[in-house]
Amino acid sequence: MTVDPAGGTPGTDEHVLMRRAFDGADIPELRVLVDSYAALAGLAEPRRGDFVVAVDAVAGNAVRHAGGRGVLVLARTPKELECRVRDRGPGFTEDVIPRLAPGIDGACPGRGLWLARLITDRLTVAREPVGSTVTFAMRLD
Repeated sequence: MTVDPAGGTPGTDEHVLMRRAFDGADIPELRVLVDSYAALAGLAEPRRGDFVVAVDAVAGNAVRHAGGRGVLVLARTPKELECRVRDRGPGFTEDVIPRLAPGIDGACPGRGLWLARLITDRLTVAREPVGSTVTFAMRLD
């Protein structure tokens, strides 16, 4: 794990809390770490639990559909807790996220991203030259 407690992105008000490469075996630990950092950043329950659910859904998608691994960056801005998950898969865009709730039988793809978009305050998908980056955030009230 790489933690950057004094870090940030030059030219922004962002403070990087955690940067970590992960694969499927790391996801349970990733949930615990994100929950801890989210608490330290001031994200209260029950929203903190929702944030961890979104992390699980997006990181799980990177493992299942985009090469089995990814990189997660957790950052705090003055008003939000933001998570970015980058994968090296075939790439996708937001149009794969269903507008309505996907079927509960699992036949419809996009359920994890749909849920993440529903429970967070902001979710975007950027197609990269290799892979995609899913960014989502919750306001810190």
